[in-house]
Amino acid sequence: MQKQLNPIGNSGLSAPFLGMGTWAIGGGSWWGDNDDALSVKAIETAVEQGITWVDTAPIYGLYHSEEVVGETLKHIDRDKIILSTKCGLEWRHETPVIHKTVDGTTVYRDLSAQSIIEDVEDSLRRLGTDHLDVLYTHWQSPDFALYPLEETVGAMMKLKEQGKIRAIGASNVTADIIRGYCKYGQLDVIQEKYSLLTRRIEKQLLPTCKELGVSIQAYSPLEQGLLTGKVTMDTTYPEGSTRNSNPSFQPSRRAQALKLLAGWQDLTEKYHCTLAQLVIALTGRMIPGLHVLCGARTPQQVMDNAGALNLKLDGADAVRMKWDVDSIS
Repeated sequence: MQKQLNPIGNSGLSAPFLGMGTWAIGGGSWWGDNDDALSVKAIETAVEQGITWVDTAPIYGLYHSEEVVGETLKHIDRDKIILSTKCGLEWRHETPVIHKTVDGTTVYRDLSAQSIIEDVEDSLRRLGTDHLDVLYTHWQSPDFALYPLEETVGAMMKLKEQGKIRAIGASNVTADIIRGYCKYGQLDVIQEKYSLLTRRIEKQLLPTCKELGVSIQAYSPLEQGLLTGKVTMDTTYPEGSTRNSNPSFQPSRRAQALKLLAGWQDLTEKYHCTLAQLVIALTGRMIPGLHVLCGARTPQQVMDNAGALNLKLDGADAVRMKWDVDSIS
């Protein structure tokens, strides 16, 4: 069965709504050791299942995620996938803007034209390909006097003219930054955190995206596992876990989330699916044309996610679920 394709801005590219995130494949202290051979198989499985947008970034495992994706590209038809990676985070040299420390390495932000072009050349080499379908700036400059947006967008437009990238993306943005990209060149897609519990982009970014024809790709749609149905009120996380500071994991909000999921148990039986698949399918319907990014690093995790790709919610059920979500927003 032919999957419905959602456009990626005005780039002429399109993909099924569900994409594969490869942050965890990078391993490192955040995710623990990774079985690279299993991850290669996971990406292959995703493509076989119709999940054809594969997203990575240099910072995921400090290059390791890109290397694993590059190994996978030796075994699959490059033309069958939409491949995205990111630029703008740097640890080859210091800059005035520290981003954060990753596994003992200080990472900086650098949105200069020279750094972006070097990032892309390095990513193309690691990925073993001659072009990227989508290039995102991973995080934006906190000071546009330091890295003028016109320079950043100009570098990406140059890479597009050279055929090294096919679409321009930006992650972690504001409405004004979206307008800036469009003013100085173009912007096809933004990548932002979005889930049934974290919906700020609907008011803050969606109106601007609609106006300018910019697509949205959502990350963390399962809210770090809270919306899988596997978390309880008694579930605890080790010191330092980002879940401990995530507002959705705080007791009152967690209770709301678990009550929401409990109210949909009848739908898991009706559609013969998991709660996670139900949540992913609904998330894809919350915003018309939304792309949804789900992470995985084993074939089984991919198969679990892929179940949402073929899950067609009845209109009445989708309305009911959206009503439930609105009631706790």
